Amino acid sequence: MTVERYLRGIAGSFVLISILLSHYHEPYWLFFTGFVAVNLVQSAFTNWCPMITFLKKLGVKG
Repeated sequence: MTVERYLRGIAGSFVLISILLSHYHEPYWLFFTGFVAVNLVQSAFTNWCPMITFLKKLGVKG
């Protein structure tokens, strides 16, 4: 898998997990969902995402 596919999977998982946590535990988890969304939007404009940098350091191919 490429770094972009990992990124989509991780972002989607974070959103789903935070929605479930906000529903069953505490609604403040929706702030984490918002953080993920803001990060995805800024990466669309700047073409840089911290998670991609982290994944590349782990050796995931680009």
